[in-house]
Amino acid sequence: MSYAKRSDIPEKYKWNLGDIYPSPRDWEREYAEFAAEYPSLAEYRGKLADRNSLLAFLKLSDDVERKLDRLFGYAHMDYDCDVQDGEKQARYSRIYSLYIKYSEATSFVSAELSAIPDEQLKAFIADPDFSDYDVALGNILRGKAHILSADEERLLAGVGSFSGQFHEVFNRLDSGDIKFDPITVDGKKVQLGHGVYATLMQHKDQKVRRKAFKTYYKAYISKINTLAGLYEGSVKADCFSAKARKFDSAMEEALFYEQVDKSVYDNLIKCMHSSFAPLHRYMALRKKVMGVKKLNMYDLHVAIFPDADISCEYEEACQLVLKGLAPLGEDYLEVVKEAFANRWIDVCETPTKRSGAYSSGVSGVHPYMLLNYQKTAHDVFTIAHEMGHSMHTYYSSKAQPFAKEGYKIFVAEVASTCNEVLLLKYMLSAEKDVNTRKYLLQYYLDMLRTTMYRQAMFAEFEQIAHSLAESGAPLTTEVLCDEYLKLNKMYYGKAVTHNDEIKYEWARIPHFYRAFYVYKYATGIISAVCIAEKILKEGAPAVERYKKFLSLGGSMDPVSELKVAGVDLTSKEPFEIVTKSFEDTLKELENLCK
Repeated sequence: MSYAKRSDIPEKYKWNLGDIYPSPRDWEREYAEFAAEYPSLAEYRGKLADRNSLLAFLKLSDDVERKLDRLFGYAHMDYDCDVQDGEKQARYSRIYSLYIKYSEATSFVSAELSAIPDEQLKAFIADPDFSDYDVALGNILRGKAHILSADEERLLAGVGSFSGQFHEVFNRLDSGDIKFDPITVDGKKVQLGHGVYATLMQHKDQKVRRKAFKTYYKAYISKINTLAGLYEGSVKADCFSAKARKFDSAMEEALFYEQVDKSVYDNLIKCMHSSFAPLHRYMALRKKVMGVKKLNMYDLHVAIFPDADISCEYEEACQLVLKGLAPLGEDYLEVVKEAFANRWIDVCETPTKRSGAYSSGVSGVHPYMLLNYQKTAHDVFTIAHEMGHSMHTYYSSKAQPFAKEGYKIFVAEVASTCNEVLLLKYMLSAEKDVNTRKYLLQYYLDMLRTTMYRQAMFAEFEQIAHSLAESGAPLTTEVLCDEYLKLNKMYYGKAVTHNDEIKYEWARIPHFYRAFYVYKYATGIISAVCIAEKILKEGAPAVERYKKFLSLGGSMDPVSELKVAGVDLTSKEPFEIVTKSFEDTLKELENLCK
């Protein structure tokens, strides 16, 4: 569903930002109010140790941040619809600049709260008047052991101003300085780039995939020593920060601020190691179905049942999503129907609209969803995925005070992926066509392969790299490539030809410059599949647990929140459930391919 101009799109396919502000004039009015109001927060500097002053500050801060949330939400979503509109661009730029000033005006808060004696902080946390803020104050209390003196904090802030440059330099290399040669595809010269490469990895001709793969990696290999130096610097910066803040390791620091125990990370890696067998079987099946002598790394992304893709109009896709989410109950579906009917969603693509898809929450208003819908199975699942994010936001904001409605990134992909799994399970239950069933079974297996197994492999690589650095070992190109290739062979098994270029894959992964982040993709999909399987097996009790989880926002640590939903990531059970789900799906696909 693409249009040349936004004005050509029917109103029913455009989100209604009037639910936030009836007009840009109303946005301007609240912008002026916010600009006049936020400086008053700085008047509380030096007063936060006083009970009444702290309570007044926190309540005023809530009011101010609600306005900022609405102002920013309206401006960025309006701009995303037409990035070439000068007025919208200016409005977004203005609120972003004002947000920076707001952050500067309130920069004293964390340090001042950290200076409050432990017993006094505990008294505030126990005070019923501070019930909206007990989590935030509790985080200050638990983090005090890692807050340094004022002089040391200033020194670390100075170090941080340049230690983060490793990521920025990588982005500059990756986005501009690394040059990819053009290749010939179907008789036409094609300029290779990140997006084109991803598309060509799904090309039906293996020769095209091979050429794209080798040309793409050739560009990274030409800069490999520079990339190794950048990554080593980034890892060493992580290790320095951890040591300075009195953590035993960089991993411990990263997990501490996410409120995730190291046992969860360790359990993920351990359980992946015990469940390689079904992945290796799937690789062998893929090789057999594709009829190739060698299953190369560039053969893993192409659809092996390409003619069974699902094509449907947007309205039909919405009805499909509603049927897939039916196990979640009528109250859940009523909100989804409202989102479809009352223009919470911006549906259609235009040349000047932001690409991709997202869900965005706005304080005091319903969530919004941006799509660029096309008639493919992927886009049908994208509707379900983004609706999961929106429903998580909806339930959390409805149940929690403003200070606790935001949920941690650790659980952010659970609701979205749970929706995808429920939709896929419904489609399989209703689908009789053998080829379409094969397509859906493969879709699910590849979802688990790329998001559970592959991200766990990335997580294990990060763990190895940081452990080596912390032991004093140099992270040379050879060391990094050797360690990565070992993992690739371990995870994918003997049915795959581990092409020499794949040992350099670590050098092109931007997430590695945000240490110990990718494991959350793996735990997220494991949690989502576990919840979906329990909903389909247990019915109402599992649904009620899940809705309670959706309503928790940031009121608990994320691992405890998942336990409310029936998922204990410190145990083997979730991993066993997901492994069985993978094996059952694989077994059916194997039988259909006999």
